[in-house]
Amino acid sequence: MRTAPAAITVAPMMLDDLAQVLVIDRLSFPQPWSEQSYRFELQENRHSHFIVAVAAAARSAPRRWWDRLAGRRPAARLVVGYAGLWLVVDEAHINTLAVHPEWRGQGIGEQLLLALLAYARAHHALTATLEVRVGNQAAQHLYHKYGFEEVGRRPRYYRDGEDALLMTVRF
Repeated sequence: MRTAPAAITVAPMMLDDLAQVLVIDRLSFPQPWSEQSYRFELQENRHSHFIVAVAAAARSAPRRWWDRLAGRRPAARLVVGYAGLWLVVDEAHINTLAVHPEWRGQGIGEQLLLALLAYARAHHALTATLEVRVGNQAAQHLYHKYGFEEVGRRPRYYRDGEDALLMTVRF
């Protein structure tokens, strides 16, 4: 577990990020998305906007030199979280948000949420909606902090039978 917050930047998700995103997805959700689903969102769905949280890489110059000498291509960036939304007409639907378990508790999820909301507002969304597991109190707390209100419940929404809360915020 990290003890001090790292410098995090938020950037558009790229195809090169998928291997890391898939690991975070598997560690975060009982039913993770497939690689095909992410590829569709990034390449074909004009309504989608996906972002990643990238930690500042602390690789020394000698280490980078050794990697090049050894013929290794180090990962371009360290993805520690990701999020996505669909923007349809004037509504943003946040469909996923996750942070790697080793990086949780540092405000990265909050940064991702704020970046999605800023994107939605900049693209003239009037509302943002999402579903969250009834048992995910940490996520519910974050969403309430930014004005999301519970507007419904989706019984047995998740494949494992857990209900989802439908939450909405108006801009």
